Amino acid sequence: MSASQNSIEIARWAAEAAAEKLAQNPVAFDVSERLAITDIFLIVSAGNERQVGAIVDGIEESLLTHGLKPTRREGRRDSRWLLLDYLDVVIHIQHNEERTLYSLERLWKDCPQIPLD
Repeated sequence: MSASQNSIEIARWAAEAAAEKLAQNPVAFDVSERLAITDIFLIVSAGNERQVGAIVDGIEESLLTHGLKPTRREGRRDSRWLLLDYLDVVIHIQHNEERTLYSLERLWKDCPQIPLD
């Protein structure tokens, strides 16, 4: 089973909102075959904590216009890594250094990558 079209659409909306706030290197993985709890991991990064916060705000505002609220939010506003859980899509917003250190792309490289037009 692969990610639903609805999940892909949510990930693309979130990636677009992140890009508007100058997020770097957005990548989405279809993790539905490996995880029962979600369909897609979206990973984006930023150069500083303030920008991480701006990206989080931009994503939340954009998805709210589509009637979506995160079920869970992990990390603090001044954090270097925040997670937004929209059930079918989990979004990781990381400081560049955390992204390099934890290398989530390496962990999920066997999963299909979703194009983010």
